[in-house]
Amino acid sequence: MVPAETTGRIEPTWLDRPGEVAVDLVAEISAAAAALEAQLHPRTRKSLAKLVRVVESHYSHLIEGRPFRPVDIDSALESPALCDERRESLFEALAHVRVQAEIDERYREGVLGEAADLSFLRWIHRAFYEGAPESLLRIEGASPPFRMVPGELRNAYEVAVGLHQPPSSERLTDFMNYFAQRYRFEGMGRSKRIFNMATAHHRFAYIHPFPDGNGRVGRLMSHAMALAAGIGAQGLWSISRGLARGLGDRSEYKRMMNHSDMPRQGDLDGRGNLSERALREFVEWFLRVALDQIQFMHGLFEPDTFFARLQVYIERDLALRPEARAIAEHVVLRGSMARGEAARVSGLGERVARDLLATLIDRGLLLSDTPKGPVHFNVRVEAAEVLFPRISD
Repeated sequence: MVPAETTGRIEPTWLDRPGEVAVDLVAEISAAAAALEAQLHPRTRKSLAKLVRVVESHYSHLIEGRPFRPVDIDSALESPALCDERRESLFEALAHVRVQAEIDERYREGVLGEAADLSFLRWIHRAFYEGAPESLLRIEGASPPFRMVPGELRNAYEVAVGLHQPPSSERLTDFMNYFAQRYRFEGMGRSKRIFNMATAHHRFAYIHPFPDGNGRVGRLMSHAMALAAGIGAQGLWSISRGLARGLGDRSEYKRMMNHSDMPRQGDLDGRGNLSERALREFVEWFLRVALDQIQFMHGLFEPDTFFARLQVYIERDLALRPEARAIAEHVVLRGSMARGEAARVSGLGERVARDLLATLIDRGLLLSDTPKGPVHFNVRVEAAEVLFPRISD
């Protein structure tokens, strides 16, 4: 038996022999993620990733028992003048969107770094809680209660998560440095990165390094790892949606995480402190969840069915003339459109086309960075129920 306070307590951290099921899942995930990314123009992908961040925030907090409505998150993002009370009540949801957007931007710029590094994880925690109301920083369950410092590890604060007792606070730095060493992606092949994205998700939660916010940090870490593993599809799918919903019921995530806390069950259950069999079962479940979500989003963004829903939304919900679909479809496929092209694309006269384009911008279906600049596709959450059914149900 490994002594409780050595870093070997979190072993096995890898599956030396993942098994045929997991290997096949990794191959399917790689192919599905590539197909999801390829079916959309890069500029359209970037616009839709904004919607997915709201969905990710909604589901990540649903797991925590904080059911923020996607429409409220989206409205707050669109309203800089939101009252302080309302902004405070939505702080965590908005923080998640903000931090995930920065992770996506770091990835696009090639400066993401190692998602398992303690410095990166501390940055996520610090950025998430930056400017947080005192009520979110106050740890009342401690004796005595104390104020959490964003980005700082548990310090002389011991916790129990259900029946699990995480490593003591005085050993956290050692555990997190070992975690970073084991899950460093540099030099790993894609398949191993995908396997370790799953194993790292549990082992991070097992260590429980921060006083609070570990679940949210862990899911943001998994998002970053998916990007680094080449299966993130530029932010077009949500791991939190899959974890919150499960494959059969919404209690699976907690049940599978608890199951993976199991100690080794005899000589045939690996050589580490924890059960290798339980970890393999968790990995297979986690990979199935990821594949399910990638395939779900691929189906939503598939052009033919999406454009049919787009036509319904434009003609029924926005009550606009059918030529508006031609403009919107052109923007989706090309990524953007110069305003002067509206007449040619729609087949309408200049003035009518200009007015129709202005209405599409006013209704939020198209967006422009400048008053006279090109337009690109945009989806508000209120439209997503029609355009992307079940994305946040």
